[in-house]
Amino acid sequence: MIKVEVCAASLEDCIKAERAGADRIELNQALHLGGLTPSLGSLIAAKKHTTIPIISMVRPRAGGFHYSDYDKETMYTDAELMIDHGASGLVFGFLNEDLTVDKATTKRFVDLCHRNRVEAIFHRAFDRAADPHQAVRDLIDCGIDRILTSGQAASADQGISLLADLQKHYSDQIAFCVGAGVTAANVVEIIEKTGISDVHSTFKGWFTDPTTASTTVSYRYSEEGDYDGVSVGKLEQFIEKLQDYR
Repeated sequence: MIKVEVCAASLEDCIKAERAGADRIELNQALHLGGLTPSLGSLIAAKKHTTIPIISMVRPRAGGFHYSDYDKETMYTDAELMIDHGASGLVFGFLNEDLTVDKATTKRFVDLCHRNRVEAIFHRAFDRAADPHQAVRDLIDCGIDRILTSGQAASADQGISLLADLQKHYSDQIAFCVGAGVTAANVVEIIEKTGISDVHSTFKGWFTDPTTASTTVSYRYSEEGDYDGVSVGKLEQFIEKLQDYR
């Protein structure tokens, strides 16, 4: 069974994801920054309007994954709040300056998740780890349930070789979810060549807001549209491609 995880950034995205047939939601905000901790209000609202599992991003800022003690304090508080309000899991990532896994911090967050019987997921911080095999072993030691990864490539179709290798060596100890550039055009190839049964995508579409810009003032951050969100058409096309696997 292939599981489709939608990277969502709003209540509307979550509703669209469930209606189109997604299996799980990863709730964020600021996807143009790689995804940050969502508002608590968005999680509370999404839990009211949807029934599929929602995992919450815990990431306090853009950039990399080597955090100050202040960042970690904020993240831990956010993590507790997300769990208290119904998150089915948390997704986070911690690295040391030398690009090894920050095992102490990772273990602290894993323990919080498992005490509360929710999943602990390590996100694409993994794709910046210096040694992917050692990173997987470290994450297994920490008790991580699943790793979101592109195979340390710009997009998952370019990381197939490493993804297949990791799945072959560690899938009996930890789960993998493939993300970054996974589309209807390449998802079947990625699944068949890697053996990984969890896939993740934003299914990005662009939308307009008539109050975004004038000739003198603009809040537009892309020439493609005023803001992005889940495209139901892209998600439905993606799921249709997986009919034989679901």
